[in-house]
Amino acid sequence: MSGEAGALPARSGERTVLVVGGGIVGLATAYKLALADPRIRVTVLEKESEVGQHQSGHNSGVLHAGLYYKPGSHRARLAVAGIREMTAFCRTHDIPHEICGKLVVATDEPERERLAGLLERGRQNGLQGLALLGPAQMREIEPNVGGVAALRVPEEGIVDYPRVCATLARLIVAQGSRVVTRARVTALRRAGGGWLAESTAGEFRGDFVVTCAGLHSDRVARMAGAEPPVRIVPFRGEYYQLRAERAHLVRHLIYPVPDPRFPFLGVHFTRLIHGGVEAGPNAVLALAREGYTKGAIRLGDVADALLFPGLWRFMKAYPRPTWMELRRSFSRRRFAESLQRLVPAVRTEDLAPGGAGVRAQAMRADGRLEDDFLFVEGASALYILNAPSPAATASLSIGGEIAARVVPRLGSA
Repeated sequence: MSGEAGALPARSGERTVLVVGGGIVGLATAYKLALADPRIRVTVLEKESEVGQHQSGHNSGVLHAGLYYKPGSHRARLAVAGIREMTAFCRTHDIPHEICGKLVVATDEPERERLAGLLERGRQNGLQGLALLGPAQMREIEPNVGGVAALRVPEEGIVDYPRVCATLARLIVAQGSRVVTRARVTALRRAGGGWLAESTAGEFRGDFVVTCAGLHSDRVARMAGAEPPVRIVPFRGEYYQLRAERAHLVRHLIYPVPDPRFPFLGVHFTRLIHGGVEAGPNAVLALAREGYTKGAIRLGDVADALLFPGLWRFMKAYPRPTWMELRRSFSRRRFAESLQRLVPAVRTEDLAPGGAGVRAQAMRADGRLEDDFLFVEGASALYILNAPSPAATASLSIGGEIAARVVPRLGSA
């Protein structure tokens, strides 16, 4: 999928767009832009040797239906539309996926009361088939689940996101656009009414630029002269896998009821599309923006986080969950205890080391986490500054949203 620097062969009346970032959102954006108008030629610039190497390839592969998100938000609207579009895309292109359903489990009476609010929110967001279940009904679906009640979410599922990324890259090339790998952008500047991107693969020009740089989204926006209202703070999510002989304990997806006092969802169980069951993730500050292991440290990234006042205000606002997540990161026993709230039969010895992902968490200077997708417009530019979960599920819908914003502006770019 690599290409050479310079201009694509010209088409009559064509407009050119640079997309910085070859994760699933950047790829879906390029794909939707080219679909929107055949005169648009897109160049995707990806710094790695393959597409989808960071958040897109380091998640649990869940198709999120949009249950948790505030009605009317970008996340809610695009997740509900996105899961249906993604499912159709996977069917069309023979990408492994399964709509297996999810249980959101209440482990005590306060959580049972919050389930009713989740049910109403899901209905407002347009989810179908939601049902509150009692203990007997829950255990017909998940025989080993604990808890006192559950919300069944039948539309959720699992998918092979790396395969989605590879398919999108192939389709982009078939459209007459290109995906250039090993092209880390080192400078972005206005040139002749458009943009010039300097990269490790050479120079590229475009009439318009869309940045979808994930873990580096704030830095790339600043490179282009923007002033992002958020800073990316990396949080590593660590996973275990259930050992093969214990994978029967989980049949589908089992999630906790979100606690409004805490900023993160909490550990849960996910069936994987190619077999096995994953447990996690936690959420701990990563010492590198691509810090997938505890030993991965980049001093520049550490300084960037620790010198940001928002991080200290966040930790002051959430001292208990911050400390709990850190302790759980270093203790398989504590991790297992958290999982036992959902599936009591899980034992510490059932957990084998799994992988990890790094969440590009956009944070405000006052310590608030940015709760929605964040799109900021600039001169002949659109910066995607926050694309948290369910961005992978919603990527095609996000790409369509971005195309709808960019195409009308290309005439005056």
